[in-house]
Amino acid sequence: MLRIEKTLSGHQNPIYALTDGQETSVFYSAGNDKGIVEWSLEKMAFVKVKLPVTSSVYSLHRYQNLLFIGERSGLLSIYDLDAEKLIEQISAHTRPIFDVKFVASKNELISTGEDGTVAVWSLQDFSLLYRFEVSADTVRCMAICPQENEIAFGCKDNLIQLYQLNDYTFKQTLAGHQFGVTALAYHPLGHNLISGSRDAQLKIWDLPDHALRQTIPAHLFTVYQIAFHPTLPYFATCSQDKSIKLWDAENFKLYKILSLEKAGIGHRHSINKILWNHDGSKLISTGDDRQIMVWEME
Repeated sequence: MLRIEKTLSGHQNPIYALTDGQETSVFYSAGNDKGIVEWSLEKMAFVKVKLPVTSSVYSLHRYQNLLFIGERSGLLSIYDLDAEKLIEQISAHTRPIFDVKFVASKNELISTGEDGTVAVWSLQDFSLLYRFEVSADTVRCMAICPQENEIAFGCKDNLIQLYQLNDYTFKQTLAGHQFGVTALAYHPLGHNLISGSRDAQLKIWDLPDHALRQTIPAHLFTVYQIAFHPTLPYFATCSQDKSIKLWDAENFKLYKILSLEKAGIGHRHSINKILWNHDGSKLISTGDDRQIMVWEME
């Protein structure tokens, strides 16, 4: 179902962030190297260091021609891929930024971080529209539902906080994880919200009532990301336990384990990020071993 196609080297330090490019054959990575790196899927090779950054990058997110960069310093940078230049830098948070998302229907950018706040930015003039406290501690991750009417925040205090996306009013708290929530993803058809945690579990929350449907002991250690396939009914998870797992998105059956132990090839340390390419023919993974692995769908 997934087999290794290529291992890409070049980073000298752990990698924490991945995002796709405007061109289907390009993607970007960043981490503790203090630079954003461009890679070619067509050539399976390093292209160039796109731009330098002032501190470690924990979050990358692209929308159209804009690349959003969330740094450990709390700095939020916006890079224009067409013009190939940095167009804005904002001291967005007082502590590290862990997640950045764009809301297309509102032309707004949302950032979250270790300071427990969520900031909402206008993409017209990059002004701050709202800032509100979601947690007394870190807001580690977020996910926006396909209808763009709800946003979920995963917090270090073990809770998931739900807000209305139209006006950012509080909606509901979901409790169930034993440790901090580190990964969130909505089913592309809006059937479920899936959460992952430092407790190594996946929890399946039914929508629209948010009832807890199922708890899955998915990994041995922290679940760092949940990524739905763009066209097929699968999702992948990655973990601190050095494994990637492929799941059925309807019945949550485990299909495949990709790890050094199970497959004879895989990452040697924590896997921090995974990314499907545009058509879902490839899964890209990276982490603390400084390697980027490209897996091909068979």
